[in-house]
Amino acid sequence: MITRRAAVAGLATTLTGLPRAGWAQPSPAAAEPRTLTARPSPMRLRPDATAEAEVWTFDGVLGPVLRIRHGEELRLALANETALPLSLHFQGVHGPNAMDGVGGFTQKPVLPGERFGYRFTPPDSGTFLVRPCVLGGSAEPMERGLSALLIVEETEPPPADQDVAVLVDDWLLKEDGSLASFEPSSEAAPAGRLGSWLSVNGQSAPQRVEARPGGRVRLRLANACNARSMRLRLDGLKASVIAVDGQPAGSFEPFQASLPFAPGSRYDVLLDLPSEAGAKGAVMALIGEGLPLVEIVASGDRHPALPAVARLSPNPRLPEVIRLQDATRKDVVITGDPREPNVPWAINGAPGSPSASPLIRVKRGCPIVLALTNRTPLTQVMHLHGHAFRLLHPLDDGWEPYFLDTVQVGENRTVRIAFVADNPGRWLLASTIMERFDTGLWTWIEVS
Repeated sequence: MITRRAAVAGLATTLTGLPRAGWAQPSPAAAEPRTLTARPSPMRLRPDATAEAEVWTFDGVLGPVLRIRHGEELRLALANETALPLSLHFQGVHGPNAMDGVGGFTQKPVLPGERFGYRFTPPDSGTFLVRPCVLGGSAEPMERGLSALLIVEETEPPPADQDVAVLVDDWLLKEDGSLASFEPSSEAAPAGRLGSWLSVNGQSAPQRVEARPGGRVRLRLANACNARSMRLRLDGLKASVIAVDGQPAGSFEPFQASLPFAPGSRYDVLLDLPSEAGAKGAVMALIGEGLPLVEIVASGDRHPALPAVARLSPNPRLPEVIRLQDATRKDVVITGDPREPNVPWAINGAPGSPSASPLIRVKRGCPIVLALTNRTPLTQVMHLHGHAFRLLHPLDDGWEPYFLDTVQVGENRTVRIAFVADNPGRWLLASTIMERFDTGLWTWIEVS
């Protein structure tokens, strides 16, 4: 079980249905994939807007949710009707490298007017973020709204009255509600575009959820903001975190009812409502004086007594033990300074490049420890593709009892992560803040 000390130390994140040796090819037409069309869809985001925002959507929907069952094959065709090249990364899915969706690295970017077929069976159940990922060109598509959730449902999910997806995004809007312009950054190390208005599932916050008094609701919380990290506070509700970044995490009560929520982070949380009709609870974003993202109201007849919260079954594909004494180790030093015109984002002295040598090259099954050192004046949020990792204790004497794929590294801090390189291919270790990613804040590892 996760202790409060472990939780706070390591956690310092509806459209229903759903190797280098060459580029992945589109799935054949006979596969009849579901088509997800990315296209401009002007709409008024803010309730008081007098002008439309030039957002991009999937099939006219902001933040759609694709649901499939564990064991099902995902067959998805991306049709690009936007003005920029696209590709889709399925953040947290440990699938085949050719389907990782990094345009310019694992596949050719999908040019305007073209299509590409993603076809694979996600090996794990969980909550996964779908977002644009093109080398040098991810920020604008992300900031125009192209994000979604992929939910792979467990064979035996924990009992809950409702399963609610909560995709949080922010938008940089002008006074009239239109999107601020996208100008090329003159900075060598852009900090990232911070929005001025928050949305939940593409709508004004808060989202209202009604459930029976004494009932239980499952929230799947995901941060699709481009650069905004925040903390979440769970008010008036008994909360149990059952998954972090899509992977089972036992069942623990958040320390001081609060969770860090960085771009790319996901949490699955079970919320038990008070037994009194009319009682309310909320998920608050701790921004300024606090902003409610979700309001939950107890309404209707009282729910029968609930059993204790059941933890999700551990993922049998993830190692119970990582042999740190046998690990290949590598330092990962992050540098860059938005305040200085000639100090660009870099890892170990160089920006990311597909033609550069990998950060590390290992055989499949090798344990790896990476020491992420942030020598910049900003918190960095780093995501490892294709794998899940443990967050090590400072003295390498153990790890936190949950897996992550996205981690925050505070300014002038070092964190160590450990994982078993069990997924062959070329995998990014990259910033989830898209302007930083676009300007080189990434590297890659190779597993053969």
